[in-house]
Amino acid sequence: MNKVDYMEVTVPNYSYVFNFEETFIHMDTKIWMTKNWTNCFYYCGIYMILIFGGQHYMSNRPKFELRGILALWNTLLATFSIIGFTRTAPELIHVLRHYGFYHSVCIPSFIEQDCVSGFWTWMFVLSKLPELGDTIFIVLRKQPLIFLHWYHHITVLLYSWFSYSEYTASARWFVVMNYFVHSIMYTYYALKAMRYRPPKGIAMLITTLQLAQMVIGCLINISAHQYLESGQIDCHITRVNVKLSLLMYFSYFVLFAKFFQKSYLSKSNNKVGKKVYANGSMEYDKLKVN
Repeated sequence: MNKVDYMEVTVPNYSYVFNFEETFIHMDTKIWMTKNWTNCFYYCGIYMILIFGGQHYMSNRPKFELRGILALWNTLLATFSIIGFTRTAPELIHVLRHYGFYHSVCIPSFIEQDCVSGFWTWMFVLSKLPELGDTIFIVLRKQPLIFLHWYHHITVLLYSWFSYSEYTASARWFVVMNYFVHSIMYTYYALKAMRYRPPKGIAMLITTLQLAQMVIGCLINISAHQYLESGQIDCHITRVNVKLSLLMYFSYFVLFAKFFQKSYLSKSNNKVGKKVYANGSMEYDKLKVN
């Protein structure tokens, strides 16, 4: 089944729907996001000033450990991501099973018809602002701040808020994938902050999942572009959005691939990495780019 009137779409049979999900009114949030999404540029400007100004401030000062706060922070983000994934993935699976791939890319029923998925999609977009706090820990702990880290945070924030204001249909894929990867990633960070030592292979697995996420993201955007070029006028995604999203995901893929090669395939870096891991240092700060 390809094209379908999304006004007739059924939603997954959730075992329980919370009151705050049931009372979610998507149009109210769309109006608010449309009016305020450009504020993200101000948030990003403040973010850049804080992190690079913070690095300068910390250059001649001792680093902070912040292990307890870091463990709590990552535990909260891991819990949020796990809940978000369990509340949005059923909608994607349901759509693929009953309405097909075209619907999953082109019809925004995950916001307009499903209050559960809609609410957690909105929460996903809003979460990109507090997630900037990840970088504050890196700065205060005087860990290396790589380009991929802050570039990723800024572009995801801008793109997520912009896409929500357009009800970009393909975003259902991006939301579910990101929730899934973050569920594993922040759980790993939390365990490391608590001085547990998960197998080092978990770090490689997380970066591999991030790379897979970028590949799938590119494929979804290519599919959306093909639908638009074939004249599918009911495909709810703009050409501008497709181009921006494809550029973003491809740039992520290149940067993550370089990060993967440097972190796990370079012989010299592997020797250093093994020594750092053996000493119990916070390896996750090197990994923390998403």
